[in-house]
Amino acid sequence: MTEDDEVRPQLDVDEYTRGILAPGRMFAVVDFDRYPAPPELDGLVEWFWSVRWDLPAGEQHRQRVLSSPAVNVSVGLAPPPGNAPPPGPYPLAAMLNGVTTDVTVRTLSGRGWNFAAKTTTGGFGAWVDDVHALNNTHLPLSQILAVDDAALSVRVADAPFGADRRGPIAHELVRLLAVRPSARIERAREVAAVAAAAEHDRSIRTVDQLARLGGITPRTLQRMFLSCAGVSPTWVIRRFRLIEAAERVRDGQDPDWAGLAADLGYADQAHLTRHFTATIGMSPGAYAAGNRPE
Repeated sequence: MTEDDEVRPQLDVDEYTRGILAPGRMFAVVDFDRYPAPPELDGLVEWFWSVRWDLPAGEQHRQRVLSSPAVNVSVGLAPPPGNAPPPGPYPLAAMLNGVTTDVTVRTLSGRGWNFAAKTTTGGFGAWVDDVHALNNTHLPLSQILAVDDAALSVRVADAPFGADRRGPIAHELVRLLAVRPSARIERAREVAAVAAAAEHDRSIRTVDQLARLGGITPRTLQRMFLSCAGVSPTWVIRRFRLIEAAERVRDGQDPDWAGLAADLGYADQAHLTRHFTATIGMSPGAYAAGNRPE
C-alpha cells in the first residue's frame, strides 16, 4: 500500500478543525488527518494530528489558527510560525509550541509535513511545572524535555505516514511520565477535566462556576490553571467562547448576532464584536463574508 493509498480516518470537519480559520481554503491545499491518543496519555493528550502539502513553485498558503489553550509536540519538515518565514526547504526537527495567546500564522510553501501531539488544556502540566513560561514559544523539544531531538525525528520520519507516526512521540511522552510525580500528573488531569467542561458546557461562564465544578476555591483554580494550562481560567473560558463564535460563521452564514452573543455569554453584541475583532483582526460579519462560497 502506498502513502497515497493508505486508509485514513473519516474527518468530522466541524469537530476536527475547530479554531482553524477559513478551513475550506486549507483543505484545498493540504492533507489533514487526526488520530486518537493511546490510553496511557488519556486526559493529557487530546489527539495526534498530521498535515502535509506539496505546493507549486512560487505558491504560498497562509493559514491562520485561533488555537485552543494547548501545547503541541511536533516533528516534521515545517516552517516556523509567522507571515514571512525564511525560505525552505526546512530541516527535519522536533519542536515544542507553547500555548499561543494570539492568532497563529503558518505560511506554507514547497513540500513539507508535520506530525504532532496536541495536549489537552492543562495536560502538558504533567511534564513540566510551569506551562505559563512556555506561552508563545517555538523551541527545540530537547530544550524543554529530556529527549534526543535528532533520534526522535528520524524515528518519526522513518514510520509510514499516518497513524504509525504516533508511536515514537507517544513512547517518549509515556517514558517521561514515568519519572514525574504522580500527584502532578493527577493535577494536570484535573485541570484538563475542568477545562473540558468550560469548552463543552456553554452554561459555564465564570471562574466561580468552574471552581465549584472542581470542588476548589477560585484562587486555587487560578493557580492550577496558570501552572498546568499556562493561562487563567477566565482566559480559557473566553478563548473557547471565541472559537465557538468563529465556528458558527465558518461557512459564511449570517446568524442573529445578538442571539449568538447571548448564547455564548457575552453581555451584548458589541462585546462579542470587540473581542472577536481585537483577536482575529476583523469583525465577525467581515469574517463570515470572507468565508462565503464564491
